[in-house]
Amino acid sequence: MAGDERLREYRRKRDFGRTREPSGRRETPGPEPRFVVQIHDARRMHFDFRLQVGDVLKSWSVPKGPSGDPHDKRLAVPTEDHPLEYEDFEGVIPKGEYGGGTVIVWDRGTYEPLSHDRRGRPVGFAESLEHGHATFRLRGSKLRGEYALTRFRGGRDGGEEEAWLLVRKAGGGPAGGHSTPDPRRARSVRTGRTLAQVAAEGGEE
Repeated sequence: MAGDERLREYRRKRDFGRTREPSGRRETPGPEPRFVVQIHDARRMHFDFRLQVGDVLKSWSVPKGPSGDPHDKRLAVPTEDHPLEYEDFEGVIPKGEYGGGTVIVWDRGTYEPLSHDRRGRPVGFAESLEHGHATFRLRGSKLRGEYALTRFRGGRDGGEEEAWLLVRKAGGGPAGGHSTPDPRRARSVRTGRTLAQVAAEGGEE
């Protein structure tokens, strides 16, 4: 499915005459897939975890944020695909718009797909997500090491709401020394600002 088709839901939910979020232009993916973790102070504070898959960012809302502790199983609820340039988005989504609130880029970088089938053969990352389990190695400014996303509820049959777990794998290399931050004290990896500073400046950089 082409990126324009995959972004239909994203665009339907937003009025780009009011929000400064990117509408999604055709962008050529780089040699390595990207990831981004944004902190979103909306109706409920949460982290948005996004992985580039092809020409879009597959996205999950993670209420407690990613953890470097393999014992922490973090709920991750899928949201609509986002355009690749959303990796850079930081600012204030106007009140009344979908997701209204303040956003900062807490971490970003590249990732290496690691998924294999039962015989140990590499499989495509999109395919592994479709089947409900994907492993990958993050190479970010703060998050590093191997992680896994596993679907434990819902799925392709369109039944109950889909839900996943985001877990750092034990023995998956150094975690980079970063645990889940206090979101109100955390600083953007892009601009060094906190949520409060971005909100006070109206999202201007």
